[in-house]
Amino acid sequence: MTNPSSIANRIPFGRNRASVTSVAARVAWVLVIGVFLCFFAVPIVWLLLAPTRSDTGIVHGAPLTFGSLDDLAASWQHLYDFQSHAIVTWIGNSALYSFSALAITLVTAVPAGYALATTQFRGRIALLTVTLLVMLMPNATLVLPLYLEMDALGLAGSRLSAILPLSFFPFGVYLTYIYYTTTVSGDLLDAARIDGASEWTVFRRIALPLARPVVALVAFFSFVHSWNNFFLPFVMLPDSEQYPAQVGLNSLLTTSPMFNSSSGISEILRPELALAALLTSVPVLIVFLFSQRALVSGMTAGATKE
Repeated sequence: MTNPSSIANRIPFGRNRASVTSVAARVAWVLVIGVFLCFFAVPIVWLLLAPTRSDTGIVHGAPLTFGSLDDLAASWQHLYDFQSHAIVTWIGNSALYSFSALAITLVTAVPAGYALATTQFRGRIALLTVTLLVMLMPNATLVLPLYLEMDALGLAGSRLSAILPLSFFPFGVYLTYIYYTTTVSGDLLDAARIDGASEWTVFRRIALPLARPVVALVAFFSFVHSWNNFFLPFVMLPDSEQYPAQVGLNSLLTTSPMFNSSSGISEILRPELALAALLTSVPVLIVFLFSQRALVSGMTAGATKE
């Protein structure tokens, strides 16, 4: 027989062991969060504070301290005066390229995804496969053939050479295809066809209103993809007046003596570079804040309830 006293003696040991395990798990969780904060949060905080300080203060002062509004105004003035207000031109170019590509993407990607999801035709599976493969390919691999194509059309060096390739967004097509195949009821669309509605009427009056969440998703991802694209405009556009913000940031880096010792004397130092990075990130943040409700609904909305 088992001695009851021995069982009683084991209970506190088991509880202590469980408490030790719980403490160890909490310590490990705190360590993981601390590592993430060091690698992600600290650089962002530094970036937010750097424009408020002088370059000397950034180098020799405490890294995470607020400077002054006067230093912030001086950083903005130096950045604004660079190449006759080039930062404003670059941000305007990014807005032009991103919103133009966004409009073309919505006009092409959403109907294409709808057609792939709701119609049967020869080569449909092959087209879906090609769309998926192109979506998975790195953007850098497509730059050379796209440049040769734009050059053959006589568009190399023009603004269209940056807009049209950015409008080619296979991820938007595939996202729309997945949404229509998994969320929108085919019976609902068939009922409209039985009532005599044409395919265009079914898409415009029924399928498109139901797809507002996925349209918002495609619009957001297309805008972010176009705004953050660097390599394609860098190759396509030879004139600095046509540069988007991301390529403009590269120009700032090359004129700064910290990154290019042969650039000579330049007003673009660490505070101006940090301020330029923040300014080029603000539009994406604004778009996200205004579209986050639509982004959430894009993940949860459905056309019918089971």
